[in-house]
Amino acid sequence: MSQSSAALNAPNPMKKKVITALIAVAIGHVGVLWAVSHIKPAELKPIEKKPLQVRFVKIQDQPKPLPPKPKEPPKKTEPKKEVKEVKIVEKPVTPPKKVEKIQQVKKAETPKETVKTEPKVETKVVTTTTTVVKKVDETPKPVVQEAPKAQPAPDPSPKRVSIGGSGVQWSRSPKVSITTKELDNKACSANVSIDADEKGRVTDVRFLRSNCPPVVEAKILRAVKSAKFKPYTENGVAYPIKGPEQPFDFVP
Repeated sequence: MSQSSAALNAPNPMKKKVITALIAVAIGHVGVLWAVSHIKPAELKPIEKKPLQVRFVKIQDQPKPLPPKPKEPPKKTEPKKEVKEVKIVEKPVTPPKKVEKIQQVKKAETPKETVKTEPKVETKVVTTTTTVVKKVDETPKPVVQEAPKAQPAPDPSPKRVSIGGSGVQWSRSPKVSITTKELDNKACSANVSIDADEKGRVTDVRFLRSNCPPVVEAKILRAVKSAKFKPYTENGVAYPIKGPEQPFDFVP
């Protein structure tokens, strides 16, 4: 009985090997951890980065290639034409006809025989007639027209006229609309002098007298400047006008 219990209590050799292996692994792990904890970390040197230099380069546009020239169609060979020689015949120039004097000679009558022994001798009378032909030049003579006389230029100075009657007339009269508030419940009057060009357009307005408020005077100026006269003419010539007066009366 004692031998059997001793055999049971004896350690298994396989278990011993396993335990020793586990102990060795544990010791190895402890050593590795200790070695790792004592290793100094490697110092990394800082990398110096230089700033990048950027340079802009202007890209030139490359010229577009020209389209190919169209091929010229082959020229058709024209058949050679025969050249005929033409002889130029010069016509004889006929000289101008000369006017010849025509002479008419009358023959003298033969003397008649008389009974008398002494013959009578009659003198011969010769008459000559000449005809002369004159050429008349029928080419018409050029008619020289007399240059028109220059008319004196009209006097460009403005004319002093009045409005109405035989003076200047309005083609678009000035219209002024005033309220009682702008008149301050008071009547007022104004008289203006007007200048206009030869077409009747108003060029300048001046107050000769006025007792109206400034608001009313401003409306009078605008109305007169937007108005227009009929062109003032004398002998068919238009003239600028100066100084016709236009009165304005306002009652609230």
